[in-house]
Amino acid sequence: MQKFYKYQGTGNDFVMIDNRDGSFEASQQRVGSLCDRRFGIGADGLILIENAEGFDFKMVYFNADGNEGSMCGNGGRCAVKFASDLNIFDNETLFIAVDGPHQASIENGLIHLRMMDVNGVEVTPEYDFLNTGSPHYIQFVEDVRNFNVKEEGSRIRYAEEWVKRGGTNVNFVEPVDDGLIVRTYERGVEDETFSCGTGVTAAALDAHVKYGHSSPVSITTLGGSLKVSFKPTGIHSFSDIFLIGPAEKVFEGEI
Repeated sequence: MQKFYKYQGTGNDFVMIDNRDGSFEASQQRVGSLCDRRFGIGADGLILIENAEGFDFKMVYFNADGNEGSMCGNGGRCAVKFASDLNIFDNETLFIAVDGPHQASIENGLIHLRMMDVNGVEVTPEYDFLNTGSPHYIQFVEDVRNFNVKEEGSRIRYAEEWVKRGGTNVNFVEPVDDGLIVRTYERGVEDETFSCGTGVTAAALDAHVKYGHSSPVSITTLGGSLKVSFKPTGIHSFSDIFLIGPAEKVFEGEI
């Protein structure tokens, strides 16, 4: 029997497995079947917590299709909460993921996850593009709540230009008051998710570039509220980027 845990961060949900003993065999078929919402546990992805020399733990992230993915911000926050629940650390941690080391802390129930520095935003008349650990296409739209995210996101994600560039996540963003509403079509899930951590991070930084939004930027997603804080270090570059929001355990079981 293999014990698993289900965590969610603003509606972005993950199967979590403590794999510090190396017993879990993460084949594409097995991961995909566990993430299946009708025949498995159901999740946007699967995350393993493993040992890593020099770090509190290693986060290994798989998309719902069973392929190992790039950095997942909400998954990172859930991994931090999971590691805390496993008593791997107390209030602050240093772990490693596919895009490198990450610092994180838990403050008043919120996970503060340091993201990778960003050095460059591609700005065009139709869209903007940047990498926040995962690649993100950003398009500012009106009335994003009624926008057909799945259809338009899929069209862009599978457009020849983006397939040649290795694929992209697609974000549709509407500025509201001093914040943003963000909806995201995620590659690997191949659908809209309730929230995307690297996506809202990309949207916040792009909103600073295009509209002058100052840190921290408040973000509304289908699954809840997040904040992104950052320090501009140039016209299109940023450091001290933190994704801030809740993460919680939903249930646990055995497979």
